[in-house]
Amino acid sequence: MAELWKGAPAASALTEQLIPRAQALRERGIVPTLAIIRVGERPEDLSYERGAMKRCEKVGIAVRQFLLTAVSSQADLMDVIEEVNRDQSIHGCLLFRPLPRHMDEQAACAALDPAKDVDGITPGSLAAVFAGSGAGYPPCTAQACLELLDHYGYELKGKRAVVVGRSLVIGKPASMLLLGRHATVTICHTRTADLPAECRRADVLIAAAGKAGVVGASCLSPGQVVIDVGINAGEEGNLVGDVDFAAAEPVVRAITPVPGGVGAVTTSVLARHVIEAAEKAAGI
Repeated sequence: MAELWKGAPAASALTEQLIPRAQALRERGIVPTLAIIRVGERPEDLSYERGAMKRCEKVGIAVRQFLLTAVSSQADLMDVIEEVNRDQSIHGCLLFRPLPRHMDEQAACAALDPAKDVDGITPGSLAAVFAGSGAGYPPCTAQACLELLDHYGYELKGKRAVVVGRSLVIGKPASMLLLGRHATVTICHTRTADLPAECRRADVLIAAAGKAGVVGASCLSPGQVVIDVGINAGEEGNLVGDVDFAAAEPVVRAITPVPGGVGAVTTSVLARHVIEAAEKAAGI
């Protein structure tokens, strides 16, 4: 039976580290502040927004919401981004994606001030992740995968890691972060020839393809640690991951649940990035 690597303990530990840092900023007259830009009302965005706001409240981070309708124009969005860029009291910005199809997401991401990009969406932030320079902030969900591994004491050096998914939000940056920890990394996706064979060779398997059950019994082997990033609607309307949990639990060493795994840690990483951005702005 696999160990269940829940996100709550890791998230709580990280939150406790951030509270005194937020308090120290406030004692200097600096209120660490996150701007949330949301276009429309996608259920997954609303869920994450609620979680992020609760986490920020626990840490001592103020939140300002900039809400646009799903039919807002590109110009409306760019105006909001410019407002966030100009406002020196805002230290970080979370822009929910994907944007509606009529909007240019690439242009919107590029317009954000890199110093306020706490979720790794600007070209400069992504370049820093791929260069391993330590500048900027990686995407929060990708970083949350490593935070979970760290919290549960898993040493990545020399391990074989397989990442299923190649998005700029999770798959590719997570692969670079793993590589920076001296893991040997293979990036797979739904069109990989013999995906199960590639997955079975992994010591650490990160599933981030966005497809329910893409990692099934044939992909698993004893001793693996499985980080399931997927959040999908199950046949019964419940949330399920990219991994067939019932097939994985009797086989692997450890697995993250969905829900209750990576997502909880993601909001804590977001809060840490906001605190770090506020500290940099203050010259601390």
